[in-house]
Amino acid sequence: MLKECAQHGYFRAETCPVCGQPGRFLMNDRELDHLGRILTGILRHFPDRYQLEIDPRGWIALPQIVRAIGQKHPAYHWLRTQHLVAITETDPKGRYEVRDDRIRATYAHTVEVDLDLPTDHIPDLLYYPVTEEELPIVLEVGLKPSDRKKVHLSKTAADAHGAGSVRTPAPVILEVDAARARGDGIVIMRAGKTVFLVDRVPPEYLRRTEYTAPAGTPAADTD
Repeated sequence: MLKECAQHGYFRAETCPVCGQPGRFLMNDRELDHLGRILTGILRHFPDRYQLEIDPRGWIALPQIVRAIGQKHPAYHWLRTQHLVAITETDPKGRYEVRDDRIRATYAHTVEVDLDLPTDHIPDLLYYPVTEEELPIVLEVGLKPSDRKKVHLSKTAADAHGAGSVRTPAPVILEVDAARARGDGIVIMRAGKTVFLVDRVPPEYLRRTEYTAPAGTPAADTD
């Protein structure tokens, strides 16, 4: 459930996590999930299905998205820009960015964009999951994008394990020497709260770790 507290802003819960007040209702869980999927699809994969265009940096005007969603999904005739801002500000992974009256996805694009994300405050070490079958190839040639436009690195080994568990029950976690890579001129960008983007990672910056996830650790939502 998505609500708004007059004092503390948007939140996803029954009551405001700061003051405990019930807040103003914005949308239920089903609407939140569906609109989140629509927003992700528009900003990352298929803006053309909604007759929208992404600018070279990945931005679309919020009023245009609201209008396009309302036209394609009449049940959302009540949708306003504040609802999309609320989805963005409460997203647990930081998938989106709002600036002025524009919005964009911060990672996982399959459409061509040239993101100008921050390159400061990058951890010295980052992580990436591979399968046992992929391991020798990756250690030989490095990391390159597959179904996305960038390589997506994780902030922690646990984050990488969660992402990799979607594909294989026991992913191998690679450690990326981000500090040395950046020192050698490789640009790494901050995207979501636990996601970092890079064009490619040569093999000399990669090392297998012996990370083992705690028993019962669930696979992560990699969207």
